[in-house]
Amino acid sequence: MRWMQRTWIGSTITLALTMLFLTGCPKRPDVVETVPRPMAPQGEVGMPTPPPLPKVAIPEEKSPTEVAAQPSEAKPTTEAGAVPEAKIAEAEVKPEPSAEGKAAAEPELALKDIYFDYDQSAIREDSKKQLNENIEWLRKNLAGKVTIEGHCDERGSSEYNLALGERRARATRDYLTAAGIGADRISTISFGKERPFALGHDESAWKWNRRAHFTPSAK
Repeated sequence: MRWMQRTWIGSTITLALTMLFLTGCPKRPDVVETVPRPMAPQGEVGMPTPPPLPKVAIPEEKSPTEVAAQPSEAKPTTEAGAVPEAKIAEAEVKPEPSAEGKAAAEPELALKDIYFDYDQSAIREDSKKQLNENIEWLRKNLAGKVTIEGHCDERGSSEYNLALGERRARATRDYLTAAGIGADRISTISFGKERPFALGHDESAWKWNRRAHFTPSAK
């Protein structure tokens, strides 16, 4: 009886030690090697066939002979009656005529005005140069006639300035006739202060308005 008890106790201790040993030692993890599975060739039984790749159009390369043989693009021709752009630009941008050209085309630009002192009708010394140039023009243009306009600044009454303008125009005419220009080629008129050349209310404007102005005349 005691022998059986000892045997059972010994078996129990052995079993407990075995369990303790197994529990204390960690179990080595199983290593599973992953080997890529070889792909089956297209069309193999049991494997789906991938869809075909789309076709991309590749431009056909041409030989140098073919490229040289291609006709060049035809240039647009000018329609009948159409004006080329170069001529249009040339017509739009015209050079301004020179001062000499304007004077030849417009005779009145060759005639120069003269100016007077305040309330005076006597010819000033600095005005004689312009008058002599006007005389030369009249001598070269024998058929030319002129009208001399007498002008005044804004000071004084209209009646007084009309009379003063007339005296200035006559004094200028007398200078031309004394140089040999026929009196029948010269006419006079007075505008007084009614047609100022420069606008203003001081001497900077008045000095330009006291003048005798020359214009070509058909009379």
